[in-house]
Amino acid sequence: MSDTDLEARLSALEEAVARLSAQEAVGQATLPQPTQGELFWALDGLEARAPKGAVLYTGSVTTPAGSVVRWQYAQTAPDLLADDWSEQAGRLAALGNPVRLRILHAVMHGANSAARIAEEVEVGTSGQVYHHLKELTAAGWLSSPKRGHFEVPASRVVPLLAVLLAAGTPSA
Repeated sequence: MSDTDLEARLSALEEAVARLSAQEAVGQATLPQPTQGELFWALDGLEARAPKGAVLYTGSVTTPAGSVVRWQYAQTAPDLLADDWSEQAGRLAALGNPVRLRILHAVMHGANSAARIAEEVEVGTSGQVYHHLKELTAAGWLSSPKRGHFEVPASRVVPLLAVLLAAGTPSA
């Protein structure tokens, strides 16, 4: 291999690493692009299993703390449409507050004590932080394995991220 070939390969490698580093730095790592035939790979699989329609969410997440969470949940469309949606109001309302979303973000990124959460979120008094922690715990978005410590339960990590993804989905 000539010095010119080696230089070109090294240059291409440096550019690829720089692009990947830039994507990671701004949180824009992308999924591989599906081919035309597999554009709706998840949807095709769901329709094969539930011909009358269903809604599915699934995820595989390595949290900032390093734990791996894999989750999948589906419900048939007829059952979901027949449900009493008002039963979810409390859970959804708990997420409808910017302070609570910042708290969940801080907890997902390792702030697990009430004191550390209060420092990271920088909101009012410790009483206000505890109020929000209580609301998030009552709604099931947080659990408290020991007094004054909080975590997003593994069973709520992917649902939380799915709600956030759905809320940010561009309208057609």
